[in-house]
Amino acid sequence: MIKKKDLNQEDKKTWEDYIKNPSDIYDKDRGTSNKTYRRERYKYDLHGFTLHEANIKVKDIIEYCSKNKFKELLLITGKGIHSTTDEDTYISKDLGKLKYSVPEFIKTNSELNKLIISIDDAEKKDGGEGAILIKLKNL
Repeated sequence: MIKKKDLNQEDKKTWEDYIKNPSDIYDKDRGTSNKTYRRERYKYDLHGFTLHEANIKVKDIIEYCSKNKFKELLLITGKGIHSTTDEDTYISKDLGKLKYSVPEFIKTNSELNKLIISIDDAEKKDGGEGAILIKLKNL
């Protein structure tokens, strides 16, 4: 059996002070922590959306993320491998795919452009060519 060490008075006081006001403990019952922090990343999957539906959804998501102080938005668009736009001669081969049309929509929308710092392909671990990482401004 291991005998526990007695706490010295300084450690005991530090622990008691911390217990009275635990500022960085996550409260699982409330789903929040006592510490106020800025959320890092919001993630959304756009698979199955049409171009029009995706543009509407992206606008809503960017406005939501900006309002709720997210730093980044990760949009999963897919690589466009299963897209049927290649069969239609009247649809752009690139802009008919979410991976190309979503960034273009954001860049051409002045309202959304004010909320964005940058739009890049995601890192490989986050989806690589099949995802877009949008960095949002602090407003």
